Formats: sequence, C-alpha cells, structure tokens
Amino acid sequence: MPNTTITCGDGFELGAYEASPSGAAKGAVVVIQEIFGVNSHIRSVVDGYAEAGFYAIAPAIFDRLERDVQLGYTEDDMTAGIELAFQKLDMSQTLADLQATIDTAANHGKVGVVGYCFGGLLTWLSSCNLNQVSAASAYYGGGIPDNAELTPSCPIILHFGEQDAHIPMDSVAAFQEKQPDLPVHVYAADHGFNCDQRDSYDATAASQAKERTLTLFNDNLAA
Repeated sequence: MPNTTITCGDGFELGAYEASPSGAAKGAVVVIQEIFGVNSHIRSVVDGYAEAGFYAIAPAIFDRLERDVQLGYTEDDMTAGIELAFQKLDMSQTLADLQATIDTAANHGKVGVVGYCFGGLLTWLSSCNLNQVSAASAYYGGGIPDNAELTPSCPIILHFGEQDAHIPMDSVAAFQEKQPDLPVHVYAADHGFNCDQRDSYDATAASQAKERTLTLFNDNLAA
C-alpha cells in the first residue's frame, strides 16, 4: 500500500511506498517493481534497504493506468501484469516518472536504482538515460540484451539466472560481448530468484545478489 506520493513533471501524483533508516541515511535507493506492482514483496525489498541504512522508495509506476496495482504470482496475475507493463504502459512517460522519483530520492543523498524483472529493464534504461543515478543493480531484466547499444552513465551490475527461459543465456552472452566491461553475474537459478513469494525463489542466489548490490551502493552512494 503506497504511503507517500511523488509529484511528477506534469503535476500527476504518483503513489509510492517509502521507508527510512533508523539513523541518518547513507544514500537513497529507488526500487523498481516487477510487473506485479508495488505488492507486499516489493514493499519488503524497500524495507530491507532501509534496514541496510538507506532511504528507499518504490514508485507505483502503473498508477497512470490503474491506481495501487498489487498482483500475486498466479497465471492470471502474470497475464494481467504483462498486459499493463508491455501493452499499455507508455515507456517515455514511465521514464519521466522514474526521473521524478529519482529527483525526490536525491533529497536524501546520492541515488542508487535497483529493479527486478520489468524493473530490471527499467533500471538499465534509467542508468543510461536518466540524471542523478549514481549506481544501479538490474535483476533479470527481460529486454536488456535488446538494448545493449546503450551506455550507462554510472556503475552498474547485472544479475541473470542461467535457468531463466525468459532470458536465454545466449542473449546474455551476446550482451556481454557488446558490454565487456560491465559486471554480469549469472546464478544457478531461475527467473524471479530474488522473490521469496515465488516458486523460483533461490535463497543462495538472492543473498549473493543482495550482497553485491549493497557493496555497490555502499561504495557509490555513502557520503
């Protein structure tokens, strides 16, 4: 459930879920949702980054289509999320809304972006196209290999699962050939391995990826 709003460039009020650390924030983290909205899993991710010492916020990027989308992980939910993300959402408007979120988060320090699934793709696009992004961590973003010609403007790491049928390993290998200097981590896991509400959850891969992401953020966001 969103607990704050972000005023976008055109005045639209975008819902968001935010959490703050117990002490002074050592930076800010923008968490970009999967196709399932700012559901309980994404809120727990936000809470986790706050517990790690960062101000964290997840914008409800579907709000321009439908307010407060919170889907689960059934086949019907998957179909509904795919329709929202890939058939109805305006990508340029979404990037503008993410820029507004990043600008808001920047009030709490340097900004890192982390995203999952559809949010992983948006994280890659944010690192290449948006301002005030100081570090980024993209998890199993379908579509990233198709945008390998872009150039990130900040340190970024990428995470993929070798068992992910949505993102074949040959496409990841082709991406690495085009971006040989970027850290690309491949785990013995499936798509969605970070989400403990999905059958594909892999605790070992999730822990390793989170540790790498926290190292990246601590190195690049902390004052």
